[in-house]
Amino acid sequence: MLRRFSLHLSLFSLSAALFALAFPSYLHHGGLYPLAYIALIPFFIAVNRISWWSGPIWGAFFGFLSYALLNYWLANFHPLAIFIVPVIYAGYFLALVPALQLARHWFPRWGFLVQLVFWMAYEYFRTLGFLGYSYGIIGYSQYQLPWLVRISSVTGVWGVSALVLFPSVLVAWIITGWTGNPSRAGLYAEFRRYRGAAGGYLILMAAVAIAGAGLRVDLQDTPTVRMALVQQNIDPWQGGTRAYRRSLDVLMRESRAALESDPDIELVVWSETSFVPSIDFHRRTRTQLESWELVERLLDFLEDQPVPYVLGNGDRQLRRSAQGDLEAFDYNAVLLMQGREIVQTYRKTHLVPFTEHFPYQRAFPWLYRLLVENDTTFWEQGEDLTVFEAAGIRFSTPICFEDTFGYLNRHFVREGAEVLVNLTNDSWADSVASAMQHMGMAVFRAAETRRSMVRSTNGGMTTLIDPNGQIVDMLPAFVEGHLIVDVPVYTESDTLYTGYGDWFAYLCSIAAAVMLGTAFYRGFRQLTDRRKAVQNK
Repeated sequence: MLRRFSLHLSLFSLSAALFALAFPSYLHHGGLYPLAYIALIPFFIAVNRISWWSGPIWGAFFGFLSYALLNYWLANFHPLAIFIVPVIYAGYFLALVPALQLARHWFPRWGFLVQLVFWMAYEYFRTLGFLGYSYGIIGYSQYQLPWLVRISSVTGVWGVSALVLFPSVLVAWIITGWTGNPSRAGLYAEFRRYRGAAGGYLILMAAVAIAGAGLRVDLQDTPTVRMALVQQNIDPWQGGTRAYRRSLDVLMRESRAALESDPDIELVVWSETSFVPSIDFHRRTRTQLESWELVERLLDFLEDQPVPYVLGNGDRQLRRSAQGDLEAFDYNAVLLMQGREIVQTYRKTHLVPFTEHFPYQRAFPWLYRLLVENDTTFWEQGEDLTVFEAAGIRFSTPICFEDTFGYLNRHFVREGAEVLVNLTNDSWADSVASAMQHMGMAVFRAAETRRSMVRSTNGGMTTLIDPNGQIVDMLPAFVEGHLIVDVPVYTESDTLYTGYGDWFAYLCSIAAAVMLGTAFYRGFRQLTDRRKAVQNK
């Protein structure tokens, strides 16, 4: 019993470690992406061996451990964060592992494909709703392979995930079958049984490599817009007015330096909430002297600038309630500034759960109170998908977490965005791995939509990603500086993903529902037949 427990503990722990290392991590900031193809072999071997009653327990263990290792940097934000996310994934795997066990039991020949489909449905559904979270989708580990990333222009990241996951489920299936006849002849028999599946996968990967090369677009004659992306490396949320002032000093200094070094710059981009006091609110009310003085200083600076500025701002709006009282509503926003004027505004529509948004105050008042007591800043949810117009282009600005969702960036492009400009502040994580995990997902947004993705961040990773999913240029993390980039404005063709969205994930989810229903039906039939057999004796 102890030996069996130790074996399963080792398998699940090894898989959780390999899974985390496949992504950017503390040990390797770029991520060891080849590990993704084998990382889950120990996991699936264990799933195929454990008892029914222990499945949920081991699932919860793997979900908690794998996400604690993957998102270790959440501890730098708040101790609650590194607890909440792994607990959520413990819950997900508590349900997923029994489903994977059903696939093993009720589909003895092709159950590895059923397991693959179940996993794909899990990856998709965990990005939906209030708890939607994209970190750890296994396809994102491949951001360094542009030829593979470009397949997402057809299937979204989900097709890449399926290709990465397949070797793990197949090899684990073969090894599990071999343990029933642990001999050289048994291993050879299992390999012969599934050599068609292995050969088909290799052929498919070769076809994907060819297709990935064919999906590359020629950007040689594509028009460009020159942008300066400013990375101030100061988190303005830490320290109040003093931090706001220091941040503004760096932003102005780096912007001036960029424009002096290159007069052809057409647009300057600052990061998410690079300037915290609400420009619109304080310009209209002037009730807080220190904040107003900072706003006036910023506006004086912008008035003398020869180009438009895009900057992140905490946007406060006043509205009258039904009782006639003025109420303040705060938004995480992006402003397009031309001189002293706010030309256009985008207010973040997909908020981060728990840290920016918690709609269940009445249902869970104790949790809401706990979040408030721990200095959580809640934002109101924006409604409009703004498409900005400046420097002769149309662009949209997903804010921070929003560039991790394919659906949202697809909608921006469908609304007319020619370039995606992400404004991010990941400084709170104090982790290069965190910034690299985030940037790796942005690579897929560029490839999915075949539009350039520009990222202007507080501390990293400030980047230009071209429409082919290729990282063109990037500032080092956690340095003060600016990056001048010529951004390709490619609009010659749209992608299947832009047109039809997460169709591949939908198909996997439908197939998973059908297969799960089939498994339950077979179980019900077997139970009914047993009862009839007992009654007939």
